[in-house]
Amino acid sequence: MDKPIYSYYLKLLENDSRPEFLEKYLKTPSLLRLQKVAYFCGMDKASKDIYDFKENYSRFDHSLSVALLTWKYSHNKKATLAGLFHDVGTPCFSHVIDYMNKDYATQESTEAFTERILKNDSYLQNCLREDNIRIDEIINFKKYSIVDNSRPKLCADRLDGVILTGISWTKDINSLDINRVIEDITVFHNEENEEELGFQSETIANQVVEFSKKIDIYCHSSEDNYMMELLADITRKAISCQLFTYEELYTLQEDEVWSRLMSCNNAELASKLYEFESIQKSQIEELSLSNVKVRDLKPLVGGKRIME
Repeated sequence: MDKPIYSYYLKLLENDSRPEFLEKYLKTPSLLRLQKVAYFCGMDKASKDIYDFKENYSRFDHSLSVALLTWKYSHNKKATLAGLFHDVGTPCFSHVIDYMNKDYATQESTEAFTERILKNDSYLQNCLREDNIRIDEIINFKKYSIVDNSRPKLCADRLDGVILTGISWTKDINSLDINRVIEDITVFHNEENEEELGFQSETIANQVVEFSKKIDIYCHSSEDNYMMELLADITRKAISCQLFTYEELYTLQEDEVWSRLMSCNNAELASKLYEFESIQKSQIEELSLSNVKVRDLKPLVGGKRIME
């Protein structure tokens, strides 16, 4: 599927030239797997009456743009690599597995595999040795506040999530919006004296906050809660039927997992899969999961925290 808006976004971040040091890391096997792990948690395979994405992204796409955002505003090689590999531990169906693990609030239960995956990637290890970088300097991406920080602060991971979701799911972000945001972003030191992405213009900051609020509404909707729980239930059932193991969710590609699901002759699983692919929005009853992560955002404007 063509991704013209995402391609435009990358050009803005790259300034017509991708950082040369990054190229060899983009060939890392554990990272390349993410090309076949969808950004929107497997919902690209769901009923088109519930989800009709404008552009389909992978976790690889997200990882690349987070890395480029980090480089653009920090020129810190280690932070950029931490951003590139921050999602390498993402399983098939992404945050659906957090739902399966009942981790609704933080949606971080799957991050435990990150260190193991990176340390077992011999190609990555060789690249890091060539650049005199230790593996432990990129494993914990949370040590780089431009890459990741706690809400309601802004970071590269969070900003990219707003942009990708706003383009494709809520469909209220266009190329001009992205251009304005990227031009307005700068780096400040926040209340904890951490480096943090922020805005020069209150108008642009408020616009991004509104984009984020709309995404939060979508993520708390009955239909999204229902579909995330349904795919979590399908995955749990498939594991119990030994179609794949929990650990294989972190090594397989989504197409492989989906193929095993579709070839299963279990009647209950087949019924759930049919529902997942064909249910209509009008058939979903009110469903609220009160502890689903709140995507609050209060960025810095001119170095000061914006307040509602």
